[in-house]
Amino acid sequence: MLSSGLSSFHKLARNPFDLSKNPGGSSAGAGAAGAAGYGPLHVGTDIGGSIRLPAGWCGLVGLKPSFGRVPIDPSYYGRAAGPMTRTVKDAALMMRELSKPDARDGMSLPPHEIDWLSLDIDLKSVRIGLQLEAGIGLVVEPQVRAAIEAAAKAFAASGAIVEPAPAFLTRAMLDGLDDFWRQRAWADIGALPEATRAKVLPYILAWAERGANLSGSQVYRGMSQMLAIREAALKASAPFDFVLSPVSPVPSYAAELASPLHDPQRPFEHIVFTVAANMSDQPSISVHAGMTSDGLPIGLQITGRRFDDLGVLRMARAWEEMRGGEVPWPIAG
Repeated sequence: MLSSGLSSFHKLARNPFDLSKNPGGSSAGAGAAGAAGYGPLHVGTDIGGSIRLPAGWCGLVGLKPSFGRVPIDPSYYGRAAGPMTRTVKDAALMMRELSKPDARDGMSLPPHEIDWLSLDIDLKSVRIGLQLEAGIGLVVEPQVRAAIEAAAKAFAASGAIVEPAPAFLTRAMLDGLDDFWRQRAWADIGALPEATRAKVLPYILAWAERGANLSGSQVYRGMSQMLAIREAALKASAPFDFVLSPVSPVPSYAAELASPLHDPQRPFEHIVFTVAANMSDQPSISVHAGMTSDGLPIGLQITGRRFDDLGVLRMARAWEEMRGGEVPWPIAG
C-alpha cells in the first residue's frame, strides 16, 4: 500500500543511486534490484503508480499495461502487472511473454497478436499533450518540470505536434479514492487478531484506521470516484495520441519515509500524475528523463490511448534514442 521501500516485514529497501533515498514502491524491490543490476528483468504491480514511481525514481523503464493486458491473480479494479527493466527493448521482450493469455484472470483482455519488438515510430504529426500540472497534489519541482519540458521539445523537434494538456484531477476525486482504499484496507486489518494487527506498519495502521468510521454512503461515493477519474482522464487525453507528464512531481525522498510527505492523512499527494491511468485503463510508461543536480533520476511518463501498449513502448524507445547515452547506473563501491 506504499509508494515506498518501508516495510514491517523486511529490511528497509534503499535507492541504489543514493542509499539515503527511497527506491519508491510498492514495487520497491524490483526498482532497487533493477537499478543495482541484480538482473535484467523485473515484474512490478501497479494500482496507483507502483510500477512507474519506483521506475522513475530508480532510472528504469516501467510499463503499466492497459488493464487486462497482462493476466493477474487476483484481479482488481485498476490493478496491473508489468515489466521494470533498464531498456525499452527488454520491457517489450517481457511483454511478449507476460501478455500471453491465462484463463484464471476473468477480467483479462482477449488474446491479441502484437509484434512487441516492432518499436519504430514516425513522430511526424503525432499529437502529444504536455501535462505539467495535475490539478492538485505536490507542486512539480523546477528540475522535474525542466526535464519533462526538454523531452517535449525534443519530440516537437522530431516532428510531433505538442500542445498543452489540461489538469483534470480534483480534490474530491483523490480524497474519495482515499476513503475507499482506507476502508478496503481496514476491512482486512480490522479483522486481524490484536497481536497480529500490532505487526502492521504504524503508518499503514494509522492510515487504515480512519476507514473504520466511514459510512456506507461515504465509501460508495469514494468508490464512485474511480469512474469519475476514468471519465475525466479519457476526456482530457482524447485530443492526443499520447500525453507526456512527470511520473512524480518530486525526485526521491528519504529512505525511512512512507511517502514524500510521510503523512497518513495526506497519503496520495505524490501519485497525482500516475493514478488516473489505473482508473482509465490506459497504458502508461515511465522512462528515464534525466538527473537532478543531486544525482537523482527523474522519470518521464508517457500515457497512451486504451490498448495502445505498443504505442507507448514505441514512444519510450523514441525518447531513449533522442535522450542518447546510457543511464549513469550506480556502481557498487
